Amino acid sequence: MLLNSMLLMSGGAVQALQLLAALSLLILLHEFGHYFFARLFKTRVEKFYLFFDFLFPFPGLLNFSLFKKKKGDTEYGLGWFPLGGYVKIAGMVDESMDKEAMKQPPQPWEYRSKKPWQRLFIMLGGIIMNVLVAIFIYALIFGIWGEEYLPTQNAKFGIAVDSIGESIGLRNGDKITGVDGKKVDRFNKIVPEMIFSEAKVLNIERDGAGMDIAIPQGTVRKIIKAQRGTFIQARTPLVIDNVNDKSEASKMGLKAGDSVIAVNGQPIMFYDEFEKIKRASVNMPIALTVVRSGAILTLNGKVPDTKILGFAPKSYAAFFTLDKVTYNPISAMGKGFTHTFAEIGNYWRQLKLIFTSKEIKASESVGGIVSFGKMFPSEFDWQSFLMLTAFVSIILAVMNLLPVPGLDGGYVIFLLFEMITGKQVSEKIMERATTVGLILLLALMVYANGLDIFRLFSK
Repeated sequence: MLLNSMLLMSGGAVQALQLLAALSLLILLHEFGHYFFARLFKTRVEKFYLFFDFLFPFPGLLNFSLFKKKKGDTEYGLGWFPLGGYVKIAGMVDESMDKEAMKQPPQPWEYRSKKPWQRLFIMLGGIIMNVLVAIFIYALIFGIWGEEYLPTQNAKFGIAVDSIGESIGLRNGDKITGVDGKKVDRFNKIVPEMIFSEAKVLNIERDGAGMDIAIPQGTVRKIIKAQRGTFIQARTPLVIDNVNDKSEASKMGLKAGDSVIAVNGQPIMFYDEFEKIKRASVNMPIALTVVRSGAILTLNGKVPDTKILGFAPKSYAAFFTLDKVTYNPISAMGKGFTHTFAEIGNYWRQLKLIFTSKEIKASESVGGIVSFGKMFPSEFDWQSFLMLTAFVSIILAVMNLLPVPGLDGGYVIFLLFEMITGKQVSEKIMERATTVGLILLLALMVYANGLDIFRLFSK
């Protein structure tokens, strides 16, 4: 029933529901990681909540829950403020602590009574759980669907480029042979390699001759800001995959399987050639010459203001030989492990670029809840949902590891200091640092979500 309902929803609603499902699952599992190690070391957990039952980060404001049930020493509940979740661990300095209880002598069941290494595991529990979840999900994906990719050399028609690609000297039909002299085996890794390595040169083949295309400063910023994913694509012929009902393409009589060979009488071979003519023909008649079951037909219509005729072309998988790797349960777990840590490395590189690269502005790369939602496809499918859920789990792990008071990483820094020096950071300093950290986090949340709102209204 849930999947049927999702299929009937608009694209935005499907994205929002996927985001809610993924975050709810990952928050629960993250908090369970803290809960697991706390219970393992006989530390009392007073609350375990999905979502906050107060106006985060102000534990004294709007305190109520949508559901709660106490079992043993722990109250399990569902809060009303859907920006996270928490476990309240007895004797721990955080946003939910009981200040009066902290004035009392430490009790054996309290966090502050535990050995430093035990407290370290309690604080790292959520991050450890997020990493394990990502490994498990990726292993599941590789075990069920395997891995399919387009080898760079198999893109036999070369590339199709957008205006950013054209501006640096690339042309439709060029073949990418390397990035800064380094061969990239998988086509979908070319742009990430170019961005992460802050490459200076794209190595190409044009008309059988090798060439180097310089990447001017500012190109990476333009690619990221555009958020189109069309800087370079594998160039493909135009064959119709499906036609939307009640669209202009449907009115023209276009059908799945039609191969477009001319537009307005001008012969074409590739989808990018069709796009160029279509963009120049807004509110003008358009005639598509197609091959259907061996017959040549001409279909007439008009390009609407939206520039969308309402059909989807076949993807590159229909035209090129893809490499497919299958995994048994054991090898899938191994691949899940290596892929998870590769993605963690890539995400660290992204964060480093945001804060250190002259190419990238933080205001163009940071996003809030809307940006998260847009990561998910507008039509539900299990593989995409699981892949993105695993990636969000990695994001949660990395972000929580940042050495900011109020995040898990901030507590880890205090604990490492204690373990190295043998001196415990005073509760007063930790409380003040946590308050400052929470204010910074709140400011970042407001900033990131404000950017999302600005982008929505500036379109």
